[in-house]
Amino acid sequence: MTHEACMRAALEQAKQAAAMGEVPVGAVIVCGGEIIARAHNEREHTLDPTAHAEILAIRRVAEKLGRRRLTACTMYVTLEPCPMCAGGAIMAGVDAIYFGAYDTKAGCTGSVYALPEDAAFGANIPCTGGLLAEECQALLDEFFRQKRQ
Repeated sequence: MTHEACMRAALEQAKQAAAMGEVPVGAVIVCGGEIIARAHNEREHTLDPTAHAEILAIRRVAEKLGRRRLTACTMYVTLEPCPMCAGGAIMAGVDAIYFGAYDTKAGCTGSVYALPEDAAFGANIPCTGGLLAEECQALLDEFFRQKRQ
């Protein structure tokens, strides 16, 4: 699968989140060239502040693979991961993170901080932002525009 195809799958998840009234963030995790898990934000629906797309996708992959270490897996997410999600990716041991829109308020894979590159955590996960960034950002902008009306 191409990076673009993976991000498009994450965008589909983000659109599902928006339809549910959730902040439209979607994530997929790829292992062995196949999407193993798909998730979107479910914080409002579940009343769980940790129900971010990335965390839910990590949980689903770990369950499907029957292991907590997600080496040889790559995460694709429509919005730059926050501190919790970047930390979750470190703890899961994903090989790489690709994200769409940058989050200049809470992004912890480069914008505000680069948690996956901090040697103190013993991880060096390559993080690449800007993949289909305009589409990812447009979905977020439209969601919040409608919320303000």
